[in-house]
Amino acid sequence: MKTAAINEDDVTDTLAPLTAFTALATHFEQVEVDFVHLELGLKDPRSQDVAENQVLVTWQEICSDPQFIVGGATRTDICQGALGDCWLLAAIASLTLNEEVLARVVPLDQSFQENYAGIFHFQFWQYGEWVEVVVDDRLPTKDGELLFVHSAEGSEFWSALLEKAYAKINGCYEALSGGATTEGFEDFTGGIAEWYELRKPPPNLFKIIQKALEKGSLLGCSIDITSAADSEAVTYQKLVKGHAYSVTGAEEVESSGSLQKLIRIRNPWGQVEWTGKWNDNCPSWNTVDPEVRARLTERQEDGEFWMSFGDFLRHYSRLEICNLTPDTLTCDSYKKWKLTKMDGNWRRGSTAGGCRNYPNTFWMNPQYLIKLEEEDEDDEGGERGCTFLVGLIQKHRRRQRKMGEDMHTIGFGIYELTGQTNIHLGKNFFLTTRARERSDTFINLREVLNRFKLPPGEYIVVPSTFEPHKDGDFCIRVFSEKKADYQVVDDEIEANVEEIEANEEDIDDGFRRLFVQLAGEDAEISAFELQTILRRVLARRQDIKSDGFSIETCKIMVDMLDKIYREIDVDRSGTMNSYEMRKALEEAGFKLPCQLHQVIVARFSDDELIIDFNNFVRCLVRLELLFIVGYITLESCDKVLMTWCTPHRFGGLRVPVTPI
Repeated sequence: MKTAAINEDDVTDTLAPLTAFTALATHFEQVEVDFVHLELGLKDPRSQDVAENQVLVTWQEICSDPQFIVGGATRTDICQGALGDCWLLAAIASLTLNEEVLARVVPLDQSFQENYAGIFHFQFWQYGEWVEVVVDDRLPTKDGELLFVHSAEGSEFWSALLEKAYAKINGCYEALSGGATTEGFEDFTGGIAEWYELRKPPPNLFKIIQKALEKGSLLGCSIDITSAADSEAVTYQKLVKGHAYSVTGAEEVESSGSLQKLIRIRNPWGQVEWTGKWNDNCPSWNTVDPEVRARLTERQEDGEFWMSFGDFLRHYSRLEICNLTPDTLTCDSYKKWKLTKMDGNWRRGSTAGGCRNYPNTFWMNPQYLIKLEEEDEDDEGGERGCTFLVGLIQKHRRRQRKMGEDMHTIGFGIYELTGQTNIHLGKNFFLTTRARERSDTFINLREVLNRFKLPPGEYIVVPSTFEPHKDGDFCIRVFSEKKADYQVVDDEIEANVEEIEANEEDIDDGFRRLFVQLAGEDAEISAFELQTILRRVLARRQDIKSDGFSIETCKIMVDMLDKIYREIDVDRSGTMNSYEMRKALEEAGFKLPCQLHQVIVARFSDDELIIDFNNFVRCLVRLELLFIVGYITLESCDKVLMTWCTPHRFGGLRVPVTPI
């Protein structure tokens, strides 16, 4: 988003602050117009085409008495419009069930009347931090009606403005088309969301629900519909199909000498309640201890009811759990998850190695070490171990839709370590080691998430795209019962370069004659004469490709070719790809972190990620020089990254190239 630059020195009198404020307001107004119109794919908002398209952005023409919220935020305030973002609306509906979480996303002290300023504030979680989004009160309309989300009440606008703010942070309204409800859950809570198909529940699902409730998680359930006619249809036992319920309790009670698992569910409508076994008036409650019965049935809200866990699995189709971060929960009575977050990226040619189906490049993906040290306090079904959730999120992909990009297909693997040190694991490790766990699938959603339980130990998480050479940024979050340590697994900067001493008897006679011919009696050559020598030497080599050299060394170069370049160039193409380059640098004695490999690929490869011999040698010579003069250290790595960066191929940054 653009920012307005205002010089404080210009504000010299009592009218200046008002002028500055007016300038900011005018600028904000134009940014909002640009967003609402241009990001909808409309034509220039300053032209007459807007009127011709019958799309307006003014609430005054819809309602004479607008309200931000009427009678509290409820699910009936959310009606879908022309945009295919039902996934988002389902998340908003669930948000209304938790007033504390709702108030963080939608500050409720906003109004069209009191302290009205024409703007509204919202907050969304974005990859580890809460971001405030400000929008004005104009909304897209057509034929006098709101084009997108609207309230059934007609004069209530919080849901429409919330959708606009969410579209703004994602780049445009169109970017919201298609998605998963869990994505909205996470951006509204900062939590990590998982879901279960209740037709195939895990054996410990009841325990998972109990622990989730203990940790203050948000739980929702629903009954699938098979046709539009089923939507909001009521079954003979008073359950509503296609309707979002919340799960508010899970208890085991003794009834007639046996333990019964019960689930408490709330219908936001507040009226239609379950009439099957364990409903409010069911005789089964008479078989329960009176104190337990009183505790479980007192102070129930309208629409809240109990049912057996078996009936829950039979009648409902899907359960969603949004596990909240410790900072989201203000109540100390909850047992909170321990959160670990790691950021990274995939870069074409260096750290975008693809999935396990690509063994030659898979090992080059980013790697993260997780240390699980403490087992859970209570086991689930007799199984001891450390419970944790791993969520891999790809960043900012919705914003890139207008540039022709979309979600990558992503997933991850988890590998157990035994006696390994903190080094980037190589190709041989993954060829000989099976994944201990992995994501259930590779899928083109924003997030892939799974729950695991493993013995204490050290594990490597390897996130990847399905295919190699896919650029993208990501973050990995680990929610664990007990504290889990982590670190990025990467090679430290190191150079073990063998010094080559060339004796007189080692020099080829043909090379000696060529050198003497060009150097003359003083045995000294200019840069141009060196270039001639290199050209003539390489002209005799048909097994390599080169466009020529500038100023480089001579005999050592040929030795490099024989010792490293041809050994790595297994297909005898005369070139090497960017992934072979990493192996070649290791053979030459250089251990470098992933960031530096990204820069090397950007600096020395062509658009096809191919590195010819002259660029290979140039890279080695520069690296050796930097190590000799002590230029490369862990502290100066960032400076090296900036120095070698090419403006058109490294991370989209436009950085000037400084010769080394």
